[in-house]
Amino acid sequence: ARQDVEVDIYERLPVPFGLVRFGVAPDHPEVKNVINTFTQTAKHSRCNFYGNINVGKDVSVEELQQAYHAVVLSYGAEDNRKMGIPGEDLAGVYSAKDFVGWYNGLPSCQKLNPDLSCDTAVILGQGNVALDVARILLSPINILKKTDITQPALEALEKSQVRRVLIVGRRGPIQIACTIKELREMAKLPGTRPEMLAADFDGITEALKNVPRPRKRLTELLLKTALEVPNEEEQERRSKASRVWAFQFFRSPVEVLASPDKTRTAGIRLAVNRLEGSGERAQAVLTGELEDVPCGLIISSIGYKSTLIDPSVPFDSHKAIVPNINGRVQQVAGLYCSGWLKTGPTGVIATTMNNSFDTAKSLLDDMASGTVDLSASKAGFHSITGLLEKRGVKPVLFSDWEKIDSVETSKGEAIGKPREKILTVQEMLQVVHK
Repeated sequence: ARQDVEVDIYERLPVPFGLVRFGVAPDHPEVKNVINTFTQTAKHSRCNFYGNINVGKDVSVEELQQAYHAVVLSYGAEDNRKMGIPGEDLAGVYSAKDFVGWYNGLPSCQKLNPDLSCDTAVILGQGNVALDVARILLSPINILKKTDITQPALEALEKSQVRRVLIVGRRGPIQIACTIKELREMAKLPGTRPEMLAADFDGITEALKNVPRPRKRLTELLLKTALEVPNEEEQERRSKASRVWAFQFFRSPVEVLASPDKTRTAGIRLAVNRLEGSGERAQAVLTGELEDVPCGLIISSIGYKSTLIDPSVPFDSHKAIVPNINGRVQQVAGLYCSGWLKTGPTGVIATTMNNSFDTAKSLLDDMASGTVDLSASKAGFHSITGLLEKRGVKPVLFSDWEKIDSVETSKGEAIGKPREKILTVQEMLQVVHK
């Protein structure tokens, strides 16, 4: 928008693209096409990428504010919401964030080594991330072999004994949090069949009359998958399926049940709910009834939350966001935020992109109005580079990332994958400094 603006992007890892690389499922390569747009931006003559810099640790936000006219925080929501129930720290219980990070090659999750030796897995939560995890657990290995899933994850999934995946939600079919594309993929997943409780769908057809169209289409597909007698071709497909998946509705986790030796998970105790109210606003209310489900693997997918990376930044720990108005951080001139740090962890890539455009507009308006003072000259990265040198931090440039990219894609090509990700920061840096 302005020819006089220079943008420097700081990133903790030596590789760019955040959740597009480490969050998007390996079998969704089309979603990762946004990387092409990001790459064009990163190669713009007035844009610089500085990876391998941990803001808040290697350099403070205040130091960045002294060096730049404006600073935008856009580091997302990397922590996960806890279930807050007894037994959630037992072996065999994982957060979806860590599980996804494990199969997508996030360096901090590579020691996870999940135990997949059980028959039944329970996923708590029914959003798109929960469905990604279910799909990865149940997908035929020959499909996954052609994706950029990591080699260790591929080997573990090849040996996996998981044959049944239950996707549990506290409310009903009309409140399900996933989108229609993800549900359609589950319904058509080769080698699997759905197995749902007809009672969970009582009264749903009637209730659908007052529901907005996108929600209606989603629930209709769910009804069809769960209850309709399939055609001959689909019946044959299901009869050959060796793996089963199901949504379980009206259930909340109460306790993770331990094995007799108390070392690992053997099941989960669920409270049975009923709904009060209707549509999006319906609340799950306990009925007092409990159910125990035997399982050896529990993955909690009940949401992400942002953390504070620097004490100088205002932070609402209850909402887990930086308090802001249209991306302007309250009480701090020249500081902005965008993405999940600004809104909380909701929406897909397009949602986040639009919310980032809004932050950029706020910043441009403030430059035009003089709220951001452009009269003083600021040295930008030139004044940060000395601090980093003193602290022994070596920035990774976009051209360095291209070396990593080239190694990953050629390793992948050799085995029929789009790329074979490098899994440790140390190894990434070795490629850069070769």
